[in-house]
Amino acid sequence: MNENVPNHVAIIMDGNGRWAQNRGLKRTKGHQKGAEVLKKISEYVYDKKIKVLSVFAFSTENWKRDKEEIDYLMKLFIKAFKGNFNVIKEKGVKVVFSGLKNKLSKKVIDTMDKMQEETKNNKNGIFNICLNYGGQDEIIEATKKISALVKDNKIDVKDIDKELFSKNLFNDLPPIDLLIRTSGEYRISNFMLWQMAYAELYFTDTLWPDFNEEEFDKALDAFNKRERRFGGVKK
Repeated sequence: MNENVPNHVAIIMDGNGRWAQNRGLKRTKGHQKGAEVLKKISEYVYDKKIKVLSVFAFSTENWKRDKEEIDYLMKLFIKAFKGNFNVIKEKGVKVVFSGLKNKLSKKVIDTMDKMQEETKNNKNGIFNICLNYGGQDEIIEATKKISALVKDNKIDVKDIDKELFSKNLFNDLPPIDLLIRTSGEYRISNFMLWQMAYAELYFTDTLWPDFNEEEFDKALDAFNKRERRFGGVKK
């Protein structure tokens, strides 16, 4: 395959619960398997010289789930972050988190802060973990920051442009080139709305715990077959 490797890949990791239920298991077993898959896929992504990987770990809407499942997920996040951290760190990848810290426990926040601090100078890539995240919330928070700058006379309204707005998001990341969503759902679920303006969308029926390197390559193959015109016309 003649690859044009995307710079920024984002993944909505969907289907953990259904994977478990299809096997007569508790939903938490699906999340555990999903965390193992994320470890393998994240390593594979950086081995392919993709610079930025964003993953949707937990949305602001996920708080509606049962408390038992949420408590398990929060413990799993800490365990998975620590388990995957050394490999990511060795690859020289910078870890960042996007989302709101309210509702997150001190243990989760401390783990996030430690990972960000220890990798802040890494230059080989970025691993963006979206936790307690919503795309609309991100845009609102950026708007609040910019409004405060205008109010304090630090900038003028005419200074507001796409570059300034991007710098005031949770993290100033490059545009998403390829979005992958697993489990057969055909929607973007309030994920990285600003960054996804010109992303190529790839949907697969494969549930996240069954996703593997071969499935990832299928997404890359589909990406390479598309012509990206960014509003222009085919020449």
